[in-house]
Amino acid sequence: MSASPTPQPTDAAEAPAPGPLAGVRVLDISTILAGPLACQILGDYGADVIKIEHPRYGDSMRGHGPVKDGESLWWKEISRNKRGVAIDLGKPEGAALVRRLAAQADVLVENFRPGTLERWGLDPQDLLAENPRLVVARVTGFGQQGPYSARAGFGTLAEAMSGFAHLTGEPDGPPTLPAFGLADSIAGVTASSAIAMALFARERTGRGQVIDLNLLAPIMTAVGPGPMAYQQTGVVGMRHGNRSTNNSPRNTYRTKDGYWVAISTSAQAIAERVLRLVGHPEVVEEPWFASGRERAEHADELDGYVGSWIAERTRQEVIEAFTEAGAAVAPVYDARDIVEDEHVRETGMITLVEDERLGELAVHGPLWGMSETPGAIRFLGRDLGADTDAVLTEAGVDPATLDELRGRGVIA
Repeated sequence: MSASPTPQPTDAAEAPAPGPLAGVRVLDISTILAGPLACQILGDYGADVIKIEHPRYGDSMRGHGPVKDGESLWWKEISRNKRGVAIDLGKPEGAALVRRLAAQADVLVENFRPGTLERWGLDPQDLLAENPRLVVARVTGFGQQGPYSARAGFGTLAEAMSGFAHLTGEPDGPPTLPAFGLADSIAGVTASSAIAMALFARERTGRGQVIDLNLLAPIMTAVGPGPMAYQQTGVVGMRHGNRSTNNSPRNTYRTKDGYWVAISTSAQAIAERVLRLVGHPEVVEEPWFASGRERAEHADELDGYVGSWIAERTRQEVIEAFTEAGAAVAPVYDARDIVEDEHVRETGMITLVEDERLGELAVHGPLWGMSETPGAIRFLGRDLGADTDAVLTEAGVDPATLDELRGRGVIA
């Protein structure tokens, strides 16, 4: 581990080239996490994202996560690269402003319950009639159709219904939910991909389209082929703690100095290196060792060999020995470890960005590198309505109308 406590700041003087979505305008009228994360990703790669919130309440995401000096730290990240506009969509005048903005936009992202946009006079089909090139991404709990479409949908429900919770936890313990927005985050990344596909299709057809994405499908896909296994064999997977039914040894192990490390032996060669490293080369010659599935049936034995060897060594000693042997190992990190890790810093997975109130903030960098059109963090999340006048003026709304609308609470 490097002794340096913080990631390196981005040098503004060496600003990257415009992102691949430069010139694309996105209206983010979604709330909480999945939709806003999708728009964060689009903004990181150059899109002009206009974040629309309620004039009085704002996005509930402002009240999530840790706070410093009254500032929501999560908001700083999830709303970076977004210009903030406050409009009450539930008022006819507010909906009219959004229609006006949508007529000049490339993408609109929303995650209200099905029928909400239609009730506000913002039916996607009407928006497409006015702007045929518009891409409308609708992110909901259960989709626009089907028996559950009208239900309230949150990531927790998707984590439960996807099979994730059923397969997570100790064998004799209860189903376990993640302590963070897993389903929402997977859906957000998926939505950014779907939007990029729709924009690519538009280049060939000249037409936008409506994307119907639910929170359940992406995390269900991530959980794996359990439904097919049940359909073909009648077998339902169960919880195995940190073990895997596909290979062994695969677990977390406590080191001599009280840390935890994780190892994986998905590749046969790696499994052989691990057992030779921990002093049991004879096991490699067992007929059952040649199959990951059969190794998993001997997990107690293999975990015993690996766990006892690791327990006699410090975390650093374990990592160095595994690395030298060409075996796969990783420390179990907390947030401090992530910030201090030299690889995380040097690759930009965590980078420092200046905030006008809080100074340098360590935030997640753009998700992937691009050699010609890299992503960038231009600014962090802004105050409610910080750019209302600028954005609406660009759309042709005159100052007198802005004052009138603000006086009636339609905008802020």
